[in-house]
Amino acid sequence: MASRFVTGSVGRAATHIPGVRRIPVLKLIAIAEIGMLARQHLLRLIPADRRRLVELLRIARGRPSNLSKSQREELADLVAKLEPRLLAGEAASKLSPVPLPKRILRGSAKTG
Repeated sequence: MASRFVTGSVGRAATHIPGVRRIPVLKLIAIAEIGMLARQHLLRLIPADRRRLVELLRIARGRPSNLSKSQREELADLVAKLEPRLLAGEAASKLSPVPLPKRILRGSAKTG
């Protein structure tokens, strides 16, 4: 059961952020947990790599064609360091009511 502090904090936050009152608290908690997982993966990059990742994303503006071939390769390397497969597996594990097999979380032995 959640403490008064947690429920009170969520309640106060909901009054200051538009639209949040309509989202059930369990969904908010799930979103927060996935956000924390994403932060952990982002912190795997050194600060210079994080800055470069943001710079490349700004240059691309959502279109890989805005990047040169070397920039696309650099972006792919930075994203690979974030381990998106593991992030997706951890997020699925957090949201799943039953334990998931390790091969779903980390991929098969063939793919790494």
